[in-house]
Amino acid sequence: MQYVTLIIDKRRELSVKYKKLLENELSTVIISRSLLSAMKIIQDKEPDLIIISDSIDGNPGDYCKKIRALTYNMRPVIVALSKSSEIQDRLDALSCGADDFLSEPVNSEEFVMRMKAHLRREFESNLDSKSLLPNKNYTMRALRRTVTSKGLWGCLYVSIENFKTYKETYTALASDKLIQTFCAIIKSALSEKDYLGGLSENDFIIITNPLKAEKIANFLTFAFDSVARKFYSQPDINRGYIIVEGDDLAGRRSGFVHTTIGVVTNEFRKYTEVNTLLTSLVHIHNLANLPDRSNYLIERAKISGKNSVEENIFNNKIVVIEPDEAMKVLLKTILELQGYQTTIIEHHEGFENYGSAPAVIILDAGSADDLKGLGICKKLRENQEFKNTKIIMTSVLHDKELILNCGADLYLPKPYELSNLVKWVGIFIEEVNF
Repeated sequence: MQYVTLIIDKRRELSVKYKKLLENELSTVIISRSLLSAMKIIQDKEPDLIIISDSIDGNPGDYCKKIRALTYNMRPVIVALSKSSEIQDRLDALSCGADDFLSEPVNSEEFVMRMKAHLRREFESNLDSKSLLPNKNYTMRALRRTVTSKGLWGCLYVSIENFKTYKETYTALASDKLIQTFCAIIKSALSEKDYLGGLSENDFIIITNPLKAEKIANFLTFAFDSVARKFYSQPDINRGYIIVEGDDLAGRRSGFVHTTIGVVTNEFRKYTEVNTLLTSLVHIHNLANLPDRSNYLIERAKISGKNSVEENIFNNKIVVIEPDEAMKVLLKTILELQGYQTTIIEHHEGFENYGSAPAVIILDAGSADDLKGLGICKKLRENQEFKNTKIIMTSVLHDKELILNCGADLYLPKPYELSNLVKWVGIFIEEVNF
């Protein structure tokens, strides 16, 4: 990301001189002749460095206080320039919010090195301790500058899926190494002009040239899948998934980590608000998410026709396959009280005439002798119609791995607490719809 420096100075020759000294490929310098225009620039561009001269009308100390009040959420570096060398003038400027005070005339080389040092320290103060990437506040600043820029740009929203379950299973130390490895992979694909920052522990933003965006996304999905399995134990690799321990001996099946990337550019759609850009990024990112492997998706020019848009309908359908008559009635009553559309189906009935796929299926594995439910679960997983359906399998046979190997998303041993089942149903309903 380019640094932005604002010079507030009425003098034309000196302000242009300072601009030429500081401006380069990685630093944009803006000159303002008055405090009024400077305030507008500060709101729009959120500069990293503000150089304020005492040539402007009024007391620079008062202006430093006003700038500090206006920039409480971003904290730019403020450097006061003055023809005075009096110690009291220095103390007044520093006490009013300035980070540094320079008496003019100032040596050009010293001036440049001081400004670079301030920018470097300001950047490093915004780095995340684990990933060593700019934090969320700094990244949001970069996005706001991007949407107000005049050139073409591409923005990538990169996330590591299943990261939370990986961290819970393999500890924070292993997850930190995973994050650091992926960040190193991303940095290897970027140039000095590109920006890489964090939104959360496992969500990142890349700002680059739109011509490079797809190449970067393609490389990252390939590279991440190439190294991801090295962060798992051999038993988990052989099994093909990890078992996340739950409440009351319950066990949830979780896939391996993978990366999902949503790409948005301003080639076909112009963005003026950062919230609009973030909404588009999240939407295209969610569409790109696959359950078991890395993937990316790029927003293209929209081609639409009559009745071409299909509205997503909230799916709150639940199917219960339970042999015990009393448990059937109890489950149906409790789930309907929670607002879910609940249907009871017998073991021997198929799903051909059921209609649209339910969000959740609560399936009994059967007796310890026949385990008919395991066969039903396998058939459901082979049917593409039920690829997004979550299966909760209850069983008197306490063999967690056997149950999950059949494709169940959650193993719940009998007897179980109904409150625990309702909790998991709520979690899965949210995952299916959002």
